[in-house]
Formats: sequence, C-alpha cells, structure tokens
Amino acid sequence: MAINGYGRIGRCYLRALHEAGLVDTFKVVAINEPADLASISYLTRFDSTHGRFPGQVDSSDEALLVDGHPILISHADSPEAVDWAALEPDLIVECSGQYGSRAELQRFIDAGCPRLLLSHPGNGAEDVDATIVYGINHETLDGREGLVSNASCTTNAVVPVLDLLQREIGIDNVLLSTLHSAMNDQPLIDGYHHTDLRRTRSAMQSIIPVSTGLARGVERLLPELAGKVQAKAIRVPTHNVSAIDMVLGFSRDVTAGEINRLLREAAQGRYRNLIAYSDEPHASIDFNHDPHSAIVDGGQTRSIGKRMVNLMVWFDNEWGFASRMVDVTRHWLARTRRADAGPGTS
Repeated sequence: MAINGYGRIGRCYLRALHEAGLVDTFKVVAINEPADLASISYLTRFDSTHGRFPGQVDSSDEALLVDGHPILISHADSPEAVDWAALEPDLIVECSGQYGSRAELQRFIDAGCPRLLLSHPGNGAEDVDATIVYGINHETLDGREGLVSNASCTTNAVVPVLDLLQREIGIDNVLLSTLHSAMNDQPLIDGYHHTDLRRTRSAMQSIIPVSTGLARGVERLLPELAGKVQAKAIRVPTHNVSAIDMVLGFSRDVTAGEINRLLREAAQGRYRNLIAYSDEPHASIDFNHDPHSAIVDGGQTRSIGKRMVNLMVWFDNEWGFASRMVDVTRHWLARTRRADAGPGTS
C-alpha cells in the first residue's frame, strides 16, 4: 500500500493500521508528501491531538522507519511524478484532498496505481466508481472498482443514524447543523488565505459559518431521502472532535424515549462499532481518539411536538474517519482478491 498526502488523515490512517495490528497484513511501502523527511518523521512521532505514536519511529536516507519497517518517502507534487507502478501497490490511499474529478483521479491510474481510495468525496457521483460509508453500503464493492471514495467524516457520522431512523420509523425531513473543529484551510490569524472570505478569518477567535456538501452526500448514500435534507456547517475554535445537531421530522408520532431506545439498541447490535450511545454529561474532548463513526448523546435528545426530535451526535472527525478508511481498505482488498481468484471462490 501507499499513501499520497501525509497530513492529518494520512498520518491517522497509518497510525490506525498500527493500532489495529494490521501493519503486517497491509504494509505501507511508500508515502508521497512534499514536506521534508525530518518533519514527516517528527510529526509521525509526536501528535498534539492523539499523543505519541505507539511504536518506534525513525528515519534513514529517504525512508521513514516504523518499528524497523522502511517506508519509502517521495516529495512529488503531481501523480505523474511518482513511479507508482514500480512500487507494485495493491492500493493507494489519496489523502491530499487535491483531486476530485475523474480526470484528475485518472492521473493516478495512468501512473500505475491500480486502485485509489479517497479520503474525501469525489466532485460528483460520476467521478468515482463508488462512494462508501462502511456499515451502510460497503457490501456493494465487488473488487473491480478503481476509484472509491470514503465520503466525508460528517457523512460517515450522520448516515448510520439516518439509515436506522429511516428504516425503523421513516423520515419526512431533516436539518443537519455541523459544529466542526477548525481545519487547515483556516488561518490562525486573519489573512489572505481563501476565496471564501469567512475562511480568511482567524480560526481560533471566531465561530465561522462555512459551506458544506453534506446534504448532497447524504442523499447520494440514502436516495430515499432525496429532497428531504438540508445542512449547514459552522467551524468552532477547537482542535478536534465535532458534533452534529440534527432536527428530524418523522412520518409518524414519536417520543424522545423511543428514539433513544432505538439508538441504544442499534449501538449494541447491528450498528455496533459504528454508532455508540451514552447518557453521560459529555464535552467534546471526551471523544478524542474515539473510533466510532458517531456517538449519540442521549441526554441531549429533545422532542418537539409529536413528530419532531432534536439529536446531538459527536464524532472524532480525524480518528473515527481514519478508522472507517481502514475498514473499507480491509473489505475492498478482500473483495479484490476474491474477484482476482475468479467465480466460485469465497
């Protein structure tokens, strides 16, 4: 395997493989990242959000050494500048976020990458072969795909909850308000940093509304909700862990207690490891490094009239998402081996 782009998600992905005990099963042999090797090594070892790397990290020549395993480091600024074919990877994880159209992504395939897993949505549904939210539609992968998106962290957080409630009750409409931790497209102090003027403002001094494609992403995964979803996003001055405030209108009468019961049971059953549930009085920091896609804060559930309910869902926008990328990796490559082996295999 190889990683293109070694920022927040790229580093979390490598670390998630390590913490899951999968580094021998899925061997990362190369990382392409414009930064210098000394910085790459340092930021792998020390992370302000997730703590020290739970293993030995060194560097030698042009390689990052993780527990003695060499990972070749390149510093190319385009897909064509890396000889991916020579690395013979089964999969490249694209974590730079710079490529979204099929034409842009095809450049990796043309450069020798057999399969590309994106850490972000494609520009449109037609730009990738599949957009996957693990636990919802990962079984649709058959191993013959070349371009797969892992959707977004917010889509991974809301879709399991909406899928459950749509199946069990039926949703007439939903408004999603994401309270998202600051991201690296925002400056620490005001500056000429972005074409969106709100994003030119200091990330650590303001609550900042930004644009979001969450509604479109939800409808792509749950087409039965097409035309029923609206979303907005607000960046808040925290470093990690985000929340989604969900206002749902249902197709029949419901109570807050019924909704909490359904979510609690789902967290213990079908959606185990995707959804967690808690009635404790939480703050966002409680979910730093939490691998779940979503954690329902049952103490914040409110009913409004007979058919409207307000939910609060927490999620670690880095670690939870990287953990789902690992899940998709495992499933996709297993399907790939099955497809390569031919019909009749299991």
